[in-house]
Amino acid sequence: MLPPGTDALIAAALAEDIGDGDHTTRSTIPPGARGGMRLLVKQDGVLAGVELARAICAKAHPDLHLRPLLEDGAHVKAGDVAFTLSGPVHALLSTERVLLNFMQRLSGIATLTRRFVDALEGTGCRVLDTRKTTPTLRALEKWAVRIGGGENHRHGLYDMILIKDNHVDFAGGVGRAIEAARDYLKARDLHIPIEVEARTLQEVDEILAHGGADRIMLDNFGTDDLRKAVAMIGRRHRTEASGGITLANARACADCGVDYISVGALTHSATSLDLSLKAL
Repeated sequence: MLPPGTDALIAAALAEDIGDGDHTTRSTIPPGARGGMRLLVKQDGVLAGVELARAICAKAHPDLHLRPLLEDGAHVKAGDVAFTLSGPVHALLSTERVLLNFMQRLSGIATLTRRFVDALEGTGCRVLDTRKTTPTLRALEKWAVRIGGGENHRHGLYDMILIKDNHVDFAGGVGRAIEAARDYLKARDLHIPIEVEARTLQEVDEILAHGGADRIMLDNFGTDDLRKAVAMIGRRHRTEASGGITLANARACADCGVDYISVGALTHSATSLDLSLKAL
């Protein structure tokens, strides 16, 4: 299911690209012409955005028809055809770039996510995204992470308390920050999880002493300290490794026993998957 707000994003994207009209198509193609196109995969990866493409077509023109040959989450290789489109040529060409921009971006995120998921296979550790997303596109980018097999961290500042280094420093210490957060939730009868970032083993000790955290984020820990931290925590709190995690070291972090690794690169550094719309 597409995230809430997608329809408005599609409308804005179409308006941005088309403006007062696709003058190239209008000037070269007769108004009543009809035709077809195929979405050609030009690079191996994970496909994301077929459902979104349906919604784009429905928004762009009622007579655009999409016939899926592959679905979201499919492992694709160069030469595959994901779907075909048919309808008025004016609508096909005016919609082409918006559809491709979304699908290439989301397929790139899903592909990178799947690489991390595959790297952790068998460890029991799960891959999380972060808030390092494109403004206004967060919901769709996090949707692509799920298509790639990852899981979503918090969606925004409203659905989790995440006490990070700056909060700790401004609050006057880990303990004070936790106490203040617990009091805040109680006073407002809010029921959202509390996660606390630890930068050192000493901060892990302080968090454990105060309690009240649902999850402890172990930020930029080397593998030796990561193992020590997981042993200290036991199963009293969920654990998340974060900071500087790449495909090269993700497995080593997971083997330290953490429940999650969070990877900002899933959304801020994913390379778009090469896709193309070609006339049939």
